[in-house]
Amino acid sequence: MTRYPFLLWALINPLTLLSQTIALDASTLEPVHVSMRPETWGQRQVVRVVKDPAIKEVDEPTFVNIRGSDFTNGTLEVYVLSRLLPTAPEAARGFIGIAFRIAPDRSRFECIYLRPTNGRAEDQLRRNRATQYFSFPDFKFDRLRRESPGQYESYADMGLNEWIKIKIDVTGRQAKLYVNDSPQPVLVVNDLKHGDQARGSIGLWVDVGTEGFFSDLKIMHTP
Repeated sequence: MTRYPFLLWALINPLTLLSQTIALDASTLEPVHVSMRPETWGQRQVVRVVKDPAIKEVDEPTFVNIRGSDFTNGTLEVYVLSRLLPTAPEAARGFIGIAFRIAPDRSRFECIYLRPTNGRAEDQLRRNRATQYFSFPDFKFDRLRRESPGQYESYADMGLNEWIKIKIDVTGRQAKLYVNDSPQPVLVVNDLKHGDQARGSIGLWVDVGTEGFFSDLKIMHTP
């Protein structure tokens, strides 16, 4: 069986110091409304992900699902790099992030993502929208922005075509996003819309206009 050169680190229970390294292969990586392929960047093994252009709506289930992942609380870490496709529309921002607690039928999930073009924009309002939380299907970015301006998006320094480290701590209904080892979270979400009992798989998420690369995904579970 051909193996994708991309690793998922699953720390099963930090209390027992038990860890497991899983090599992801064709039976583990499941594209959902995206195309994907493994690539090598120097010493870094990555997966390239591009949204299916037939999906016109935004904030949809457009990710590589990690089969066998079952996440409720803990920490997610991944390195991402985003480019704009030649066909990217003017509104493209390099959207890239992590979906989590994905329901088996893909009918609901939580997601936190980046807009790398906004991180160093001259327009301060765009800078303030460099990171984003949304909850599928009912709370996409436009509804959250309209009903709770500024609450579910924030500034973080980042740019296109550079590796960015994302860390998301999830506990109950709270999620905290850290970017590039920032000592403090750049975004805090205190009311994950699917509640504190939701659970499900992890997804490597992209949206319109993005050529996204993911590397070194780690999942650390807490009780």
